[in-house]
Amino acid sequence: MSLSAVLSAADPSPTPSESVTPVVPSLQDAHESATNAAGWVEENWSTWLAIGLRVLLILVIAVVLRVVVRRAITKLIDRMSRTGQAVDSTALGGLLVNAERRRQRSQAIGSVLRSVTSFLILGTAALMILGTFQINLAPLLASAGVAGVAIGFGARNLVTDFLSGVFMILEDQYGVGDSVDAGVASGEVIEVGLRVTKLRGDNGEIWYVRNGEIKRIGNLSQGWATAHVDVTVRSDEDLDRVKATLIEVAERTSKEEPWNELLWSPVEVLGLDSVLLESMVFRVSAKTMPGKSLTVERELRWRIKRAFDATGIRIVGGATAVEDAPAADPTAGMAAPSAYASSLSPQSLAASPLPPPNITK
Repeated sequence: MSLSAVLSAADPSPTPSESVTPVVPSLQDAHESATNAAGWVEENWSTWLAIGLRVLLILVIAVVLRVVVRRAITKLIDRMSRTGQAVDSTALGGLLVNAERRRQRSQAIGSVLRSVTSFLILGTAALMILGTFQINLAPLLASAGVAGVAIGFGARNLVTDFLSGVFMILEDQYGVGDSVDAGVASGEVIEVGLRVTKLRGDNGEIWYVRNGEIKRIGNLSQGWATAHVDVTVRSDEDLDRVKATLIEVAERTSKEEPWNELLWSPVEVLGLDSVLLESMVFRVSAKTMPGKSLTVERELRWRIKRAFDATGIRIVGGATAVEDAPAADPTAGMAAPSAYASSLSPQSLAASPLPPPNITK
């Protein structure tokens, strides 16, 4: 018998009709697998525990630090408000400090600071947790940088408005109740936001001005305002009498209520501002409360006009100069009466037609 025949008889090939019986692991194999798993867990449990404790420690520190910082910011804002209330109790504080303006400014600053600190603390904690799991942060940071640049280009106007609003509030350029000239619009500030500022115009309209569009700002309510009044009189008036009258009006206005509270300096007669052929201009000036310059100017004009009328000083300018011209003769434009107006005049008799001849004779 050949070797191939022996091998074929010893290991016959299974026929298609025969089924293969699955091998059932024995108890010894199961014990070995459990032993290997327990060994793998025993080898790595210390690493897992260290990672878990590190993540838990990072979260606890981040939460505690966020709470502490936010509470410190809130106390700082409250202290700013209490300082403003202490200023309100003084005589000058009520004129310089606006409660609504201070409240909105404090809330805006507190909101910005709390948001920035929360973002920084929680973002740093998230990056530290990812680093604990041995995750490569370089691609993530690169992707975040690219996304930030794309968002910045897409929403550059929004970012510009937001940053301008933040610096405007931090620098206290203007606030609620201020009269401002923003270039694109002017009026009284009724609301200050991080993106948009609301202005109430002179006619009652509300202007919504984006903070990023404000290139220059003129605040008419900070410090003090100036009231200027120009008085035009005839060139032949007595200079000393005009100046004395103006000084008397200025002194009386500075001492009377409520104008002595609106005036922050005595009313000054600056003297001749210009001299023309037929008129002279005197200038009167005074420092007033912010936003009260027009009120003081109207009162000064009223008092100066009454004082000039009492002393006989005439104010000229515009249509009032026509009153000094001599009155026109109403008969200057009439023609002389005609000699033919009377039927008995020689001219009328000579010009009358001859009677027709009598043809009956």
